Amino acid sequence: MLTRKIKLWDINAHITCRLCSGYLIDATTVTECLHTFCRSCLVKYLEENNTCPTCRIVIHQSHPLQYIGHDRTMQDIVYKLVPGLQEAEMRKQREFYHKLGMEVPGDIKGETCSAKQHLDPHRNGETKADDSSNKEAAEEKQEDDNDYHRSDEQVSICLECNSSKLRGLKRKWIRCSAQATVLHLKKFIAKKLNLSSFNELDILCNEEILGKDHTLKFVVVTRWRFKKAPLLLHYRPKMDLL
Repeated sequence: MLTRKIKLWDINAHITCRLCSGYLIDATTVTECLHTFCRSCLVKYLEENNTCPTCRIVIHQSHPLQYIGHDRTMQDIVYKLVPGLQEAEMRKQREFYHKLGMEVPGDIKGETCSAKQHLDPHRNGETKADDSSNKEAAEEKQEDDNDYHRSDEQVSICLECNSSKLRGLKRKWIRCSAQATVLHLKKFIAKKLNLSSFNELDILCNEEILGKDHTLKFVVVTRWRFKKAPLLLHYRPKMDLL
């Protein structure tokens, strides 16, 4: 079977951000036209614009940030194609947290450890018994690490109801992974209030409706950056935007 080698340079246009000209980091796609950018670049751009930076299509007249979403598949492709990019990005993030005197989030630690495990070569002189015991130890460790995201960076949230049509939660204070999304919160609230569908809800921060694909970390960074915890969110019956 014939194979053809493709140089990275030939596909750079497909895996780089048009706004910063660098490789995609935290790849985020516009749902209207499917153009992809770095999340931080796109969010900064949409603070003053409501069109796609590439094709200039209007994303949304007043709430463009609701119509972008994390593109995990694209980010995985970029990390696989560009040697050392993921390790370099994890290192930058660790240095950022250390510089601020903050604890490095568990998800960053986990990705780093995972990368090291894949890169470690087999040592010479290892016996089959050693391999078996190491495999068993690794399996036990994997079970211990299955902590349901408790080691992730955590976000404290206060969920308030601002509508007379819905009742308030008995326990409105929660703490969960920063990787959880607004959609997770919708499902949580719908379950607690015995609603027929989570699609009946809107969740707001600073009176702005949040997109379902936004992670809580993204919400904190873009809408609660200089405010004290907990992150205050409101929920209400869904209102269709014109």
